Formats: sequence, C-alpha cells, structure tokens
Amino acid sequence: MLAAGLGAALAFSQTPPPAVSSAMLDPSRPAQAEAPRVNGLSAEQRGDILMARKMYREAVEAFAQGDPKDPVLRNKMGIAYHQMMDLAKARKCYEQAIKLKSSYHEAVNNLGTIFYVQKNYRRAISQYKKALRIAPDQASVHSNLGTAYFARKQMDLAIEEFRKAIQLDPDVFEHHSSYGVILQERTVEDRAKFHYSMATLYASQGRNDLAIQYLRKAIEEGYKERKKLGEDPAFVALRDMEEFKQLLTLEPRVL
Repeated sequence: MLAAGLGAALAFSQTPPPAVSSAMLDPSRPAQAEAPRVNGLSAEQRGDILMARKMYREAVEAFAQGDPKDPVLRNKMGIAYHQMMDLAKARKCYEQAIKLKSSYHEAVNNLGTIFYVQKNYRRAISQYKKALRIAPDQASVHSNLGTAYFARKQMDLAIEEFRKAIQLDPDVFEHHSSYGVILQERTVEDRAKFHYSMATLYASQGRNDLAIQYLRKAIEEGYKERKKLGEDPAFVALRDMEEFKQLLTLEPRVL
C-alpha cells in the first residue's frame, strides 16, 4: 500500500506507479544509531511529517540526517524521490534498502514500481514475485503483480492476482483506486473486460453493490457480450435485482 499519510494512487489522467510500500513500524528492524533530535523529533519522524505535507524534497533532507545504514530510511527516501518522479534516485534508494536488508519486501515491491512506470513490465513482474516470495500475504503486492500482467495483456494471470488481492484485503482496490492506475493507456475493449472481470470477483464475494458498479462500467465501455451477462453463473445472485435488470437494457456508450 502507499505509505501511511502519503495518500492514495494519483489521478486517472496521470501516469503514477502502482501502490508503493513503506514500513512505518518494523518489529524486526535492528536498532540504529540515534541521530541528533530536532525539537524532540528524530530524523525519521521529521521526514514522515514532511511526507504527509507533500514536502518531498525537504523529507529527503530529513531522512538523510538519519543512520545511512537504516534500510527503512533508505526506502522512505526512495518514496520521496518517487513522488517527485525522480526515478533514478528512487531506484538507487530502493536498491540500497534491499542491500541493507535482503528480506525487505516493501523495498522490493517499490523497486518493481520503478520498472512498471518505465514500462519494463517483465522486470516489474520479477520484482513483485520476489516480494511475494518474502511476504506472500501482501494484498497490495498481488494487486501490483496483477497490474503488470494486465499491462502485458495476460488477463488470466492478472485476474488471478486480483482475486488473491481481494481475498487478502476485500477493499484493496477501493482503498487505492488501483483500477484507475492500471487502466491508463488501455484500449476501450481492455477496460470493458477488466471491469467485467472485477464484477465477477465482487459477485463471488456477495458484494453485489460493487459487482453492479463494475458491470455498469463494463457496459458503458462497450462490453459486447450482453447475452453472456445474463447467463453468466457468476451473477446468479444478482438476477432478481432491479439494478441488474436495468443493466441488461443499458445502451453501451458511443465512443
């Protein structure tokens, strides 16, 4: 997920990375040398406050005053650079964090987002898989992996990762508006298929309101298999709903 206080994914019209991770409290984090405090705050605490205020350059300066061998501070510096879209420096910080702590799945995930933004989806997938080998129960990383598969038009693999993400965190997509990120630069047909697939996932959970919402999006994007919509066993529980019946008569958006 995005680091606490850093906000959700950026607007649909922009080109942000998938969800970025930051460990705020890591019980396995080794004790680090204490840097001088300013107004009673550590370098990390000052950096966190500046990140929350979106003062990313100042946050980098604050984090840099902490222990250079602290992987969490390196990761947070990477996030600050990432937010400024200085990808080269962000990548360097993530790689430093991983070198300091090879099992740091948050930094591994974040390195994957660098490759994703650069449209190097193969390397992004490799990093996300590595992060999941370390921490297999991270919903946001499964979501990111699905994002990269989707970008490569590997729909079956993408939907399977989205399914795992939703099972681990039922609100993972609603928290981060991830669908807005992964649909950028996709074709209308791809967007329609994505929304339809998300509808089936939510219907399987009995979350009918969200299933209806995504079905509406699919139809508005021009989903063509209207007969399948009425016969798909995934939507058995929806068939008696008035909203679902209305969807069957909804005209696709003219594009």
